[in-house]
Amino acid sequence: MAYIQETGFLPLLSSGIRGFSAEEVVSADCRYVVFPDGGWDWPLWKWKGPIVTSGAFVYGKFFDKKAGFVSREWWPDFYNYRHNKYPVPEEGSIEETILLTLQEHGSLITRELRAACGFDGPGMRSKFDGYVTRLQMQCRIVTEDFVYPTDKHGREYGWGWSLLTTPEALYGREACTCERKPEESYKLLTAHLRQLLPQATDRQIQKIL
Repeated sequence: MAYIQETGFLPLLSSGIRGFSAEEVVSADCRYVVFPDGGWDWPLWKWKGPIVTSGAFVYGKFFDKKAGFVSREWWPDFYNYRHNKYPVPEEGSIEETILLTLQEHGSLITRELRAACGFDGPGMRSKFDGYVTRLQMQCRIVTEDFVYPTDKHGREYGWGWSLLTTPEALYGREACTCERKPEESYKLLTAHLRQLLPQATDRQIQKIL
């Protein structure tokens, strides 16, 4: 958490920029491992929930459709830039329906949101997930927490489901307000990432942004 606060931005898994992911900076014993009996452990994966629910960071598929963290300090500028980059969902569109459904319910896990929006037919899952990912890239949907199924002994298992909501509902509209123009936010973000990632090319930084 201190590292994310220091960098401001951190993809969870490989971002395409060497060293710019939580997966690469944690020690080897915190990475994914499979045991001889078929079981597995992945401390980094388990940390996602506590980091997100701390309230200090925003989590979602923000980096070239891949998940990662943004510090609350940098979130207003990131939100400001992304909202300007992507147009507001059109009235009557699927994206608008998804947002209105979340606003009505507050928060829903992905499969509940999919069903509430009527995407419960064959082959609809991947199509719906694409809409949700685009809305995350626009900073219009974020992850509030992770929900895990439990076995008969009450023990959690599996990869877990993202509990989705809007950033305004989770953090308040004031936390998503930036007094700068989107172009100014963009310049600040670009300058920060260039300083943070001297090994990255301009093209790689633009892909992240």
